[in-house]
Amino acid sequence: MSESSAYKEAGVDIDAAAALVEDIKPHIKKTHRSGVMSGIGGFGALFDLKETGYKDPIMVSGTDGVGTKIKIAIDQDTHDTIGIDGVAMCVNDIVVQGAEPLFFLDYFATGKLENNVAERVIAGVAKGCEIAGCALIGGETAEMPGLYAAGDYDLAGFSVGAVEREDMITGDAITPGDVILGLASSGLHSNGFSLVRHIVKATDGVDYQKEAPFTNGQTLKDFLLEPTRIYVKAILDALKIKDADGKAAIHGMAHITGGGLWENVPRVLPEGCAAVIDCAAWELPPVFQWLKEAGNLKPMDLATTLNTGIGMAVICPAEHRDALISVFESHGEQVFEIGRIQKRDASDQNISFENLDESWG
Repeated sequence: MSESSAYKEAGVDIDAAAALVEDIKPHIKKTHRSGVMSGIGGFGALFDLKETGYKDPIMVSGTDGVGTKIKIAIDQDTHDTIGIDGVAMCVNDIVVQGAEPLFFLDYFATGKLENNVAERVIAGVAKGCEIAGCALIGGETAEMPGLYAAGDYDLAGFSVGAVEREDMITGDAITPGDVILGLASSGLHSNGFSLVRHIVKATDGVDYQKEAPFTNGQTLKDFLLEPTRIYVKAILDALKIKDADGKAAIHGMAHITGGGLWENVPRVLPEGCAAVIDCAAWELPPVFQWLKEAGNLKPMDLATTLNTGIGMAVICPAEHRDALISVFESHGEQVFEIGRIQKRDASDQNISFENLDESWG
């Protein structure tokens, strides 16, 4: 018995893995950008930062997974967009610091490699990279029988970006009087799906293949698998708006993921500042209202677990609000003014909600 067939007997098909590499090359080719030095297949992916034109760059990196949203994709045999989620969760994290995502690497792990599934997932990763303007320059496909059940897989990713040292967005410029703009989410994005799946399972008459109770003809499966919105190009364009000192008009940003507005907005606030979120400033999307009712959730449960319709928070001086909104809307973003920054005393919380129960109760 050859080494290859012996490994196949043990449950790992290296021939299938090699075929997958060939299958995904056309998808990866679409993500090529300046700085890419190597194709996939090497031991390490090469990227020439000098070719991108940065003069004094700071590297910014981020890694994340898609979470249990993948379980819905697996159970419903719908794998084409889950890769976009994997990219979005990483690139949205690094762009909040002003960084342009340069390249991305993915990690796809499964019990038995099924190339028709894996190629669809990785094609989605490549599509996400296209949307974000970064190159898919490498990754890993791991076949691990005995660790994953039949048909199961997981997806994680790692993104690296760069920003000129003088253009970094740290949140230090945030001051009382700044306003908070919220960029609308495309749905649940990639957080809270353990709770969502629990509610769906416990609710009579709800089926992934049927029309969702809160949509107009769309199945629950298709609605929940709507990919996470990628805000990169809109934000990079908005960062070109400068104040009188030549600094970015954007003072800080927060990607609204697990923990919702409650946990993520304070992560960017400097000492002495607090965020006030007005829940009446935008309409709670129907999916969150349905989850609240079906899951018997309290308004604060929504605020601390889900994005509640806001995928990105952008903090800026009031005098730059209209210009920034104009840029975001030119990229197709829906924008709300969702709050403000005020002075924080030592005994105050760093975030509070107005009209929470009245709007989301």
